[in-house]
Amino acid sequence: METIETLAKDYAHIPGWGIDADLKNDPTYPIKHRADGPADQRGYTWERPQQQPVDIEVLHSIERPNLSAVFGTSTPPSGLSGRIRRFAFRFSESEYGHWLPLLIADRVNVVEGIIDDFKHSRVPNIFAEKGMKADWKYNRQGLLKQALIGVVVTTAVVALLSGRKRSKEA
Repeated sequence: METIETLAKDYAHIPGWGIDADLKNDPTYPIKHRADGPADQRGYTWERPQQQPVDIEVLHSIERPNLSAVFGTSTPPSGLSGRIRRFAFRFSESEYGHWLPLLIADRVNVVEGIIDDFKHSRVPNIFAEKGMKADWKYNRQGLLKQALIGVVVTTAVVALLSGRKRSKEA
């Protein structure tokens, strides 16, 4: 039977091959107690931990037949962003149909948070929450560029929408 040390010598011409063959160079050494022979190569076996109680909606990948033992519960899906997230989880994690809607849902959730702040009579401090004080100090040119782009896009959208209303009235 070949050991990892003999294999490392045979393939030493491949850069990086067998880099973990030396136990002294292993980041888990000496904490990991190794068994001699093939038993160490099988991996760990353990009993599944007790399932965390499910008292809210939890979205999970279609690749997983069940929920993971522990999951976050701080913000269950809600509103329009929640609907977008539910749509995204219909697709495999290897598809754009999964990840792009999740990115969009994050942006929609920001807007929902701002609206929620106004509902509760709080004025959000967007300047501070977006880190613009640091941008103003360390990346002033980038911040001004972002602001200019935002003004141009907003003006274009408003002009486009108001142009449509005028054409419908005529």
